[in-house]
Amino acid sequence: MKTLKWISVGACALAPAFAMGTTLETVQSRDSVRCGVNAAQPGFSSLDDSDQYRGLDTDICRAVAAAALGDASKVDFVPLDSVERFTALQSGEVDLLSRTTTWTSSRDTTLGMHFTGVSYFDGQAFMVASDLGVQSAEELDGAAVCTQSGTTSELNLSDYFRMNDMSYDAVVFDSPEQSIAGFEAGRCDVLSSDASQLYAQRMQLADPDMAVVLPEIISKEPLGPAVRQGDDQWFNIVKWSLFAMLNAEELDVSSSNIDEHADSANPDIARLLGQDGNFGEGMGLNADWAYQIIKQVGNYAEIYDRNVGAGSNFNIARGLNALWRDGGIQYAPPIR
Repeated sequence: MKTLKWISVGACALAPAFAMGTTLETVQSRDSVRCGVNAAQPGFSSLDDSDQYRGLDTDICRAVAAAALGDASKVDFVPLDSVERFTALQSGEVDLLSRTTTWTSSRDTTLGMHFTGVSYFDGQAFMVASDLGVQSAEELDGAAVCTQSGTTSELNLSDYFRMNDMSYDAVVFDSPEQSIAGFEAGRCDVLSSDASQLYAQRMQLADPDMAVVLPEIISKEPLGPAVRQGDDQWFNIVKWSLFAMLNAEELDVSSSNIDEHADSANPDIARLLGQDGNFGEGMGLNADWAYQIIKQVGNYAEIYDRNVGAGSNFNIARGLNALWRDGGIQYAPPIR
């Protein structure tokens, strides 16, 4: 897998590439999916000791490559910061954005992009220095708060403090690395971001026990992959790649047992694996598109557990990200 980093270019310069055909045709001609990701958010997207991108978001990219190309390894990861991510998607620098990005109305309607689903239900929280003795966000009146520019966190902070008749001093940084460094250096009392990112940043501290994440969640942050508007076929491929992993978990089909279901009598499993009908045909994919995702990447429980859940250093409970049948709100439409 290659990691690419390009200077963003204007849409006009890339127009000839778009004229060649649909995104799927371009991806198949190139033989890779260009996926915009976070450069350094452990659990979601970061480089491991072997210089390979790992994380829940990067596994979404791999799932799309498995569906579209039959090979989950055919991904070119493009690290993007929070400011350049939308331009990169709009201009065609990437085919897909899978970068802890919150689905909002303005982003979905005015930025030329469509979200394809929710890969992780999150919410904004606060992390404070342990020695402050703060137990609740309601005690943060007058605090200096570190946050990141170009994110929904800035607006959420303003809304929260205004609604609770409190004041704060915003200390704004351009990247997660800068914000956690500022917090650790004492430039602010509080660091505020999505709870998932705070858990990852806490692990990056020289002494993780120096900080604690407060219990309050002050916003809805549904995170998910996004694609450019105007290509319904590619929109469907990315959307159903996520849905396939969720359906597989619900049907107890995993990367380790999928071949045991080769002749399954369960009609839902037979349709999922392409044994009964070709539900990839409408997206321009092979009948075994979902089989390739599950076999090579896993179902949703597998990618959750190994990246942020019980099989990771974070051990984040499934919570809202559990399936609907298990008390969460993750739910996928059926394949039929």
